[in-house]
Amino acid sequence: MTTTTTTAGGLKVVKPTVGSHIHDYWGRVRGGDLGSMPAVLGLIVLSLIFGIARETFFSPLNFANLFTQSAQVVFIAMGLIFVLLLGEIDLSAGFASGVCGAVMAILLTNHGMAWYVAIPAALVTGVVIGLVLGVLIAKVGIPSFVVTLAAFLGFQGLLLQLLGGGINISIRDEFVISLNNNNIPVLWSWVLAVGVLAGYALVQFSRVRSRAARGLVTDPIGVVLLRIGGLAVLVLVTTAVLTQERAVNPAINSLKGVPIVVPIIVAFLIFWTFVLGRTTYGRHVYAVGGNTEAARRAGIPVDRIRISVFAICSFMAAIGGIMAVSRASSVDPNTGGSNILLYSVGAAVIGGTSLFGGKGKVINAVIGGAVIAVIDNGMGLMGFSSGQKYMFTGAILLVAASVDALARRRASATGTR
Repeated sequence: MTTTTTTAGGLKVVKPTVGSHIHDYWGRVRGGDLGSMPAVLGLIVLSLIFGIARETFFSPLNFANLFTQSAQVVFIAMGLIFVLLLGEIDLSAGFASGVCGAVMAILLTNHGMAWYVAIPAALVTGVVIGLVLGVLIAKVGIPSFVVTLAAFLGFQGLLLQLLGGGINISIRDEFVISLNNNNIPVLWSWVLAVGVLAGYALVQFSRVRSRAARGLVTDPIGVVLLRIGGLAVLVLVTTAVLTQERAVNPAINSLKGVPIVVPIIVAFLIFWTFVLGRTTYGRHVYAVGGNTEAARRAGIPVDRIRISVFAICSFMAAIGGIMAVSRASSVDPNTGGSNILLYSVGAAVIGGTSLFGGKGKVINAVIGGAVIAVIDNGMGLMGFSSGQKYMFTGAILLVAASVDALARRRASATGTR
């Protein structure tokens, strides 16, 4: 049910009720548009299970560790979202992050350069890697699976070469180490939380006002307030937990405040969400992912879009590599290897991004990364072996891919896609 009002300029504004909004949402769900709902429900259920099984799971110290442990996976997954939106894949993102991290560590330790030189160098390395991969895929026409598989092997060898055959390079730069180890002071943690909520509320109300002024359908105020309230509960509870003392012996070393990596994740989440949702470039990415030939005929530079998404993916892989090196205070031949790539792809897919292209948001990487982190952390606390954790995570990924495939089939049958 909707109501209609007329503005002073004579425009008729349609205002749906909360009931109609819920009805429309349920209709989209039944039509196959599930979004991140399965991942959010899974995250809640898994957290409850591990929290009941182990009291330490919900401890402030373990809660903070979830953010720092998952940072590398979340950043790489953010970049993979762009590639997956085009129905492509990047199997080299894990070791690309390791190569970029090694470049930074070598410049810091072996050449004595400052962090403001080493970090940009690592980021530029990531962009160059992505541009090369993108050109091979878009211009030469080699399938992304083949190109990035070759790069996966090549970057693994390059990492060994950069590290002199497998040595471990330690870093001592305080700024770099602080990125994924230190915390924001308690006062500034609360200032950050309030600022995020105020900004989100401003964006939501500005959007309603802007759409109403143009005579477009707006979300009910009740729904807007529910979104703001839900985010407020999440942010304020998280901040309250993270600002508690987490140190075993506070007299020696106090651990309080939101980890520095959290606002970095939030900043990239906001930026890339804006890029995909509010820019022409973002619309072009979705268009190419939805139907490449139709996008080409509409005048969209398909090849440039393809190249750019691989550049973004490798750039975010570089951020992930920097965070991995920061947390370990060193780089070794396994940085970016092991299960990092699989967890990153899994985070994107579990969060709700389609493997078939055209559907996904950056928030999917954060939600999926949280699911991966909770599984890995919770099963570790319960004493499960690495093999059992891998099998369970693989099963979750298979379920997510199955949900995506069934949702697409449902959407195709109902004509909602």
